[in-house]
Order: sequence, then C-alpha cells, then structure tokens
Amino acid sequence: MLLAFHKPYGVLSQFTPEPGSRWRTLADFNFPPAVYPLGRLDADSEGLLLLADEPGLNARLLDPVHSHPREYWAQVENIPSPAALAQLDRGVRLADYTTRSCRARLLDPAPALPPRDPPIRVRKNIPDCWLALELTEGKNRQVRRMTAAVGHPTLRLVRARIGRFALADLAPGTWHELDAAQRAAVFAARPI
Repeated sequence: MLLAFHKPYGVLSQFTPEPGSRWRTLADFNFPPAVYPLGRLDADSEGLLLLADEPGLNARLLDPVHSHPREYWAQVENIPSPAALAQLDRGVRLADYTTRSCRARLLDPAPALPPRDPPIRVRKNIPDCWLALELTEGKNRQVRRMTAAVGHPTLRLVRARIGRFALADLAPGTWHELDAAQRAAVFAARPI
C-alpha cells in the first residue's frame, strides 16, 4: 500500500511524539496500521509525504544513487538573480558538503496554496517570491540551507512533487491510497 499525504505545517514526520515537543505527529491522521513515512519533511515544512507498508520503498525513492527527483516550492526573501539561480543549479557548498546539481527556477505566478497556519512572517520592506527546486537528494534541511547560502532565506517550504506524482489538490491534513497510475507516476524518474 502506498499513500499520499499532504502534511501540514506543525506535524512531525513520525508517529511517536518527541518529549516536550509542541508539534503534532502522524498518529493524529488515522493512517492504516503498519505504514511508515518514506523520507521526511521537517515540522515547519509542508506538502507531499508518502507512506507505505512495503519494505524497500524508502531506499528505492530516497537513495541519491537512484537520482529520483523531488520538487520543492520555496517562498524566499527578495528576488534571486540569474546568478543565484545558476549557483543553485550547479550545487551549493554548505558547511559539511556540496549539494548535487539541481534545477532551480522562479515560479511566476506564485503557486495557489492554502494559507499556512500560522502565517509566515512578512516584512513590509523586503519583497519575496517563490522558487521551484528539483532535487535528487534530501539532506537535513537542504532546501532551506541552499537558499540561505545564496542569500535568500526560505520563509515557507512545500514539497510539491515526487517523481511525476504531484500534490495537486490534496488538502492539508488529508491522504489517499494511490491507484496504479499514480503509483507509476511516483516511481517515474525525470532526468534533471
């Protein structure tokens, strides 16, 4: 069984609470027994999270050796220059490693997303915009670290697609089991 879940802001990508944490967990969403998340999204990130009860899917989707694409939409401070986008494309040197090359582009118009609860912080004198970043690796807080490294801190982060399967109209906090065509879309790779 393979499930698609629109993880809202403020939910941990795990079923057990962390002691003293203010965040909710996946246990709050009535998933079938024995499913586990394929990868994770931080509590302050939103979007497409897959869950399964099949062994081996985690490695198939997440191991960078398979170069399986995932697209993120990042609302960032200021408007990145073509040079900043090119730097993201080439890979960014972070403190402990250099990211793989990716595909980064401005999203114009901005994606139609439900409002976040709580809303992001807004600065009157600093514009913001949306970027799409397609990655084939998923290090800890990687998108946030990449955008900050090129001078554009992330304000809101949404995983929009895995393989060719998009979040589409799945409402925050809801999930559904994937049919055969949707499952094939998850595992379909698109070269970067």
